[in-house]
Amino acid sequence: MIPYFAWTSIVIGPLTLQVWGLFIGLGFLFAAVMAGKLAKRRGLDASIIYDLTVWMVLAGMIGGRLGHVLFYAFPYYLANPLEIFAIWHGGLSMFGGLIACVIVGLLFLRRRKVDVWQYVDVAVYGLPFGIMIGRIGCFLIHDHPGTATHFFLGVQYPSNVVRHDYGLYEMLNGAGMAVAFIWLAHKKAKTGTFIGVFSLWYGLFRLLTDGGRLVDVRYLGLTPGQYLGAILAIIGLWLLWITKMRKKEKVLR
Repeated sequence: MIPYFAWTSIVIGPLTLQVWGLFIGLGFLFAAVMAGKLAKRRGLDASIIYDLTVWMVLAGMIGGRLGHVLFYAFPYYLANPLEIFAIWHGGLSMFGGLIACVIVGLLFLRRRKVDVWQYVDVAVYGLPFGIMIGRIGCFLIHDHPGTATHFFLGVQYPSNVVRHDYGLYEMLNGAGMAVAFIWLAHKKAKTGTFIGVFSLWYGLFRLLTDGGRLVDVRYLGLTPGQYLGAILAIIGLWLLWITKMRKKEKVLR
């Protein structure tokens, strides 16, 4: 059992920083650094990854907010439209941000006239590191409480009920995926591997775990994250199959 402790904001003079936002920013930064290192090892231009990250931050924040509004609390925001812009109150969807990042990232890379497949694979390599750091903020503010549990990683909330904390689980999942990606990079995984593995791994993780979240809205018994997780996992299987077929084509040639 983990004792409950919360850290929501940092006050520096007249400035108040939201802890969850700070760790999201640090997550983007760490993801860019790790992806840039892999780009250099693969002989790619790391500066393109860093430029891409700037657009990913903007797309992730806007898409994450819209995803939260549309998928998780649409009736509330329909009645309180100005709250859509109150991002300091929290409320970002990982999947909403991911969808926006994919769209903006593909447009950016096409305009730069580079090998999109290679650069996307390198960018995705950085995602687990970003999730690992970014989700620390979710754990510190405890915005993803789960059902009661006797699991040793359960958090004892102020109500004296020990609950699953999905911010913690997301952080640990990101850390595990980051270790796996480091190993795959060491093994010189083929281009496309990181895209496929991330999609399958993260999609299955959300599909299997989101059902325990207390505050998430349900549609026909499943959360938006479970539906989107299932779609992402299927895409991951398809991408891994494409990567395998490309490898076979190179061998035949």
